[in-house]
Amino acid sequence: MNAQKVRDLDNTEINHQLKEMDEQMFRLRFQMGMGQTDGLKKVRQMRKDRARMLSVLRERELAAGGQKGTK
Repeated sequence: MNAQKVRDLDNTEINHQLKEMDEQMFRLRFQMGMGQTDGLKKVRQMRKDRARMLSVLRERELAAGGQKGTK
């Protein structure tokens, strides 16, 4: 998922996708540990997508904090 698609989502959708992604990453890591799958490429991509989502949430948080007022 590219950054523009993430920016088009609202915060609740991003948080929902983050929760789903965490569960999926847990399952993939568990399967990799058991030797059932070679999902390293998928895990790497999911980590990058998760980082993008967290970055967009942080940008919005900082923008909202800056609009409230400064001293």
